[in-house]
Amino acid sequence: MTESQTDANKAVQAPSQGSEEPPYPSNFYAWYCVFVLLGIYLNSFLDRQILALLVGPIKASMGLSDTDIGFLQGMAFALFYTIAGLPLGWLADRMSRRVLITIGQIFWSIASVSFGLGRSFTQLIAARVGVGVGEASLSPSAYSLIADLFPTQRLGRALSLYSAGIYLGGGLANVIGGQLTTFYEPGKLYDFPVVGERFGWQVVFFFIALPTIPLTLMLLTLKEPARRGMARAGGGAATQVPVGEFFRYWWANRGATATHAFGFAALSFSGYGVGAWLPEFFIRTHGWTPRQAGTYLGLTAMVLGPIGLFSAGSIADYLTARGRSDAKMRVGLWSAVAWFPFGIAVPLMPTGELAFLAYIPAFFLSAWSWGVAPASLQEIMPNQIRGQASALYLFILNLIGLGLGPWVLGVVTDSVFKDENQIHLSLLSVTVAAHVVAAFLLWRGLPHYRTARKRLEEWVG
Repeated sequence: MTESQTDANKAVQAPSQGSEEPPYPSNFYAWYCVFVLLGIYLNSFLDRQILALLVGPIKASMGLSDTDIGFLQGMAFALFYTIAGLPLGWLADRMSRRVLITIGQIFWSIASVSFGLGRSFTQLIAARVGVGVGEASLSPSAYSLIADLFPTQRLGRALSLYSAGIYLGGGLANVIGGQLTTFYEPGKLYDFPVVGERFGWQVVFFFIALPTIPLTLMLLTLKEPARRGMARAGGGAATQVPVGEFFRYWWANRGATATHAFGFAALSFSGYGVGAWLPEFFIRTHGWTPRQAGTYLGLTAMVLGPIGLFSAGSIADYLTARGRSDAKMRVGLWSAVAWFPFGIAVPLMPTGELAFLAYIPAFFLSAWSWGVAPASLQEIMPNQIRGQASALYLFILNLIGLGLGPWVLGVVTDSVFKDENQIHLSLLSVTVAAHVVAAFLLWRGLPHYRTARKRLEEWVG
């Protein structure tokens, strides 16, 4: 065993053999838990993504630029989402994950309503910060919880289904937002009791907070699952791992953890940038209406996103069952490479119809990553630090992807091409660069990932 392997094994002091693992819950109950968490994740993306469909009326009513809108969609949300995720990931390793998610969901729904009440750019920023802090409670807890419900050979499919909330929520945001604009014209003022005059786009944010009540009630029907892999390799009872020991373990495996985090973050940079600006691309470049863009893009996300996620998870689980220890990370690499011919074509097509046809396979392939990315992380981290590892992964992923992706695209349009009608060139240049970086990092990380899998097996004993 090399010195680095020894460091990795000693970085987290595991308890000893002795306790038998409890049996996994029934298949029905485990999938029920995933579906409840999926509903909550979906709801979080409604709050997060609805803004992308309302760029024009928000700019007009608030006097904002593309850079300002990119900041609202990106960094105003992502900076505090990522920062808050670190202590919340630490809490996910120490307290009831179900309770943590419940508190966070209520908080982000209140913040979303506050965005609809905002009357200045500063107030909109504050509301987006609140949405980010609340939503930071969800995924570190959900990843850790789901990993305790399923054996490894089924984890890829389970986390892929949960991750479908990215696309179901983003898709519903476009579809619901598009339909609501037919009832409440985004740029028109409406008079309401208590809150007074509000633009139609603000009313949309009131409606999307409504699912919080039934989802919270469903969440309370779940039981906190037993934490697995806590009694191995030389101690007795399960332990809580100090933050310093977590970082030592992460650093000892940095060849895998860093290429994993930054590789998938580059894909996230492209994905969130496209998600934030593609509706506006179709509106500006091809003359689509918000309802048309919302319906077509939303339904595509809702149908192809889950199919892509579950397909990739199934492929990864199939390869894992046949001994490919790097299967989940490898599928992420395949998705980054296969995207190129279709992703490049989207902004270059002469008509909206052709651009949309090219977008369908590009979107399907980009969806492959978001189930296998968290699943692959769970496979190289001891249970005691999965919440913290997920939080650090999400910190890197979302600070780069969600924080910078939408904002950089807005800046490139305003400052490089200096014409809002050149948005297609911004989409092309930014997404291609991001996929080149992602493919290189994920490819470089494969041998390191295989080594990290072996180190965890040795640690577990």
